[in-house]
Amino acid sequence: MSDHEQQSDRGRGKVLEALARAERKVFTRPAPKSAKARMKFLRTREGGSNAAVAERRGTSRRTVERYLAGKLTKPQKRLQAALVEETASEWQPQVRAQARAQASTSSGMSVDVTAFGFTRTGSSDSRERQITTDISPFYVKQILVLQEAGAMDEELHPVVAEAITEWGTRADGLRADFTAVSKIDFRF
Repeated sequence: MSDHEQQSDRGRGKVLEALARAERKVFTRPAPKSAKARMKFLRTREGGSNAAVAERRGTSRRTVERYLAGKLTKPQKRLQAALVEETASEWQPQVRAQARAQASTSSGMSVDVTAFGFTRTGSSDSRERQITTDISPFYVKQILVLQEAGAMDEELHPVVAEAITEWGTRADGLRADFTAVSKIDFRF
C-alpha cells in the first residue's frame, strides 16, 4: 500500500464516510459492479487511455487490458478496493453536484448522529446522545467546503457539532464538543 493510500485510509473517518454514503444515495443509476465494467468506466474518465488507468491504480497496462477483455474477472483485494472507491467517487458527478448545490443553498441536509461529548449549559456531565435534526444550508456549505478542501474528520467535528446545536434541537442550551462519534448519517 502506498503512502498516499495509507494517509487516505487513516484520514477517512465516520463523518467523511457518512457524506460519501449520502452522495451515493442520490445516484439515479447504480454504479458499475463488475471489474470489467469498472475498468471500462474509469478508462472513459481517463480519456480512453489504458496506460493512465494502469498508472493511477498501480498496475500494468496489460493487466488493465486483461480486465477490459474479460480475461481477468476477480481483482486482488487492494485493486478491488481501489476500483470500488474510485468508481463510486467519480460516478454521476452532475447528480452529485446538483444535490450538493441544492443542500448548500436552499434545502439543507438532515443528520442523525450518536456521539459522546454533548453537555447542557451549566453542567460538566458530558454524555453520549443520539440526535436527529436538520442542518441549515449555511452549515452544509461549510461542511462541503471543508470536505472538498481535504479536511480530516477532526476538522469537521466542530462544524457538525455547531450545526446540530444551532438548528432545531429540542434541548435549549445543548452544547456539543464531539470526543467520539459512534454513528453518523447524512441525508440530502
